[in-house]
Amino acid sequence: MSLHRKGRAALVLALVTVVGMAFRVSWNALRDIAGAVGADDTAATLYPFVVDGLMALALIATLVLADDARRFALRVLGAYTIASLVLNYVHGLVPELHGRTVDWGRLADWDPANWALVLLATSLPVGSIYFGSDLVAKVLHHRPAPIAVASTNAEESTETERKRSTADLAVSTPAPITPNTPVLPRPVAVGFLKSTLPAKPLPPVDPAPVASIERRAVAAESTRPRRATGRVPAVAKSTRPKRTPEQLLAEARTATADWPDAKVTAEGIRREVRTSPANARSLRDTILAERAATAAEAA
Repeated sequence: MSLHRKGRAALVLALVTVVGMAFRVSWNALRDIAGAVGADDTAATLYPFVVDGLMALALIATLVLADDARRFALRVLGAYTIASLVLNYVHGLVPELHGRTVDWGRLADWDPANWALVLLATSLPVGSIYFGSDLVAKVLHHRPAPIAVASTNAEESTETERKRSTADLAVSTPAPITPNTPVLPRPVAVGFLKSTLPAKPLPPVDPAPVASIERRAVAAESTRPRRATGRVPAVAKSTRPKRTPEQLLAEARTATADWPDAKVTAEGIRREVRTSPANARSLRDTILAERAATAAEAA
C-alpha cells in the first residue's frame, strides 16, 4: 500500500513539473502577445496566468463535476487550449514579437487576420473572469452522487438475509396445534352432600355452552434447564382453615340467594366462595337442583 501511494505521489509530482515547464515556455509567448496589443509591463507579465491559469482551473473542474457541468468545463478547457495554441503559433510566425519591434496592435499583415487575432487576445481576460467564476460556482454547488456499488451490495445482503430467514422459518416454527373437540360438561354427582328435601324427579338442566378453543400459536418449549427454586416461605402459604362440604354449600346458598337461575354458574360460585372449580360445579348443580325441586313443590 505504501509503494502504491508513493508511486501515485511521484506521478503527480512529475505531472506538476511538466506543467510548470510548459507554462514557462508558453508564458514568454503570451507575454509578448499581450505587449503587442497594448498591455503594459505588469499586465503583460500577468497575462499568461489569465489564459493558462484558467486552463488549469477548467481541468480541475472536469475532475470534480459530472454530466452537463463536466461537459461545460471540458468546452472551456478546449477553447482556452486552442486560443493559447493560436497565440503561441502567431508568436512563432512573427519574429518581430520577440524583440517587441512590431507595430502596436499589429499581429498579422492581412487585416482580417490581424483583427481576429487582436479580438482573440483582448477577449481572453474577460472570458477568464466569466468562465472562471461560473466554474467555481458549479464546483461549490456540486453534490457528489451516492456510490451505486454500495447500494447494490446492501440490496444483495438484504435479499440474502431474507432468503436465509425464510429457509430457517420452516425448521424453527412449531407445527400448528389442532383444536380440540369441545366437550360438553356432564352433571357431576354430589356424593358427599346430602339433601334434606324428598327425592323427586328433576327436570333436565341444559348444560352451559362452552366456547370452542381458539387456535393459538404456542411458543417452542425452551430446552434450557430451569433453575431450582427454594422452599416456599411459610408466610406465602394460606392460613385459611379447610371448610367441610356442608360449610361450602351453606356459603354458596347464602351468596346466591338473590341470584337468578341464569346467573348461577360454576365460575360465579367459585369467585364468591373461593373454592376449586370441581367443588364450584358440584355446588352449582346442587343449588340448581334445589331450586328446581322448590319450584315443582310450589306448583
